[in-house]
Amino acid sequence: MATIKEVAKRARVSVGTVSNVMSGAVSVSAALRERVERAARELSYQPNHVARSLKSRKTQTLGMVISDITNPFFPLMVRGAEDAAVKRGYLLNIFNTDDHVEREQTVFAMLRVRRVDGVLAVVAPHSSKPAHLQQMIDAGTPLVCLDRLPPGLQVDAVVVDNAKGAAMCVRHLLSMGHRLIGMISGSSALQTARERVNGYRKALSEAGIPFNPDLLREGDFRLESGYRLAKDLILGNPRPTVLFVANGLMGMGAIKAIQEMGLRCPEDVAIAVFDDVPGADIFRPQLTVVSQPAYEIGYRGAELLIQRITGEIKSTKPVSVVLEPELKVRESTLGVRYTAQPIPNPVAQL
Repeated sequence: MATIKEVAKRARVSVGTVSNVMSGAVSVSAALRERVERAARELSYQPNHVARSLKSRKTQTLGMVISDITNPFFPLMVRGAEDAAVKRGYLLNIFNTDDHVEREQTVFAMLRVRRVDGVLAVVAPHSSKPAHLQQMIDAGTPLVCLDRLPPGLQVDAVVVDNAKGAAMCVRHLLSMGHRLIGMISGSSALQTARERVNGYRKALSEAGIPFNPDLLREGDFRLESGYRLAKDLILGNPRPTVLFVANGLMGMGAIKAIQEMGLRCPEDVAIAVFDDVPGADIFRPQLTVVSQPAYEIGYRGAELLIQRITGEIKSTKPVSVVLEPELKVRESTLGVRYTAQPIPNPVAQL
């Protein structure tokens, strides 16, 4: 196996320069980095991370805590984070909590023991400031929250403008003549769910339509709740002409409910989903969705975390990156039975 001295000799640089390139701890020119990396590839050089971690107190590993790995939204986020981590020479360890606070606490305790250099986290629903996250920060381990923000904690984060995405979608539904717009939200313990409800209510208010609590149901971002609550809304009074569902898993549950009840979409009940749903463009009818940049959330989050670890970000003030959602209008909201006068999209923006 090649040594760091052999790589330095082939690249015509010092051992220290090779070490800086491999660790990413010191910025070097792109040309110099390419020369060192080419020499390392030619010699099949692999850094001794164990020895390095003992000397530098860094392990070149990141922890990533996901709330529900079965949710199709999160694997893309993980892929983005992994691509950014590998690019900078870090290994990503992934943990799943199933949205259970106790399991999340156990995972964070394990990450502290394993001395990861930093943590990416999609937090479980918390009713108050989570002590285990604060302990991680107090111990000097950088933390970046993805998608969701924990209550009472000032922390680096990469999120999506949930209220804007929800309002865009509801404005579209209003423009199609819908007035009875049912919504299935996620848990109100999560800021993502509250923001999507806020966007829903804002769009209704802009259109002069009073908020009707009978048209709102609170789920848990899982398929079964979407299925159960869609049936509940459709059988309710007033019966909505369209369902706006706050995430992809609940959206799939709602689609199952509509099909089981023998209803046609969008003729009997239309549907729009906040989230990309796998195969949304090949469903019949094709699904209208508010698309979130899941890959970019993970990639930007890992970049931000590594910049904290390496000291590239000097300020101690939390950094908040807010990404834009995209409304993709398809067949599931383009029905023709809704004869109320369409409301034009308002000029006002969130």
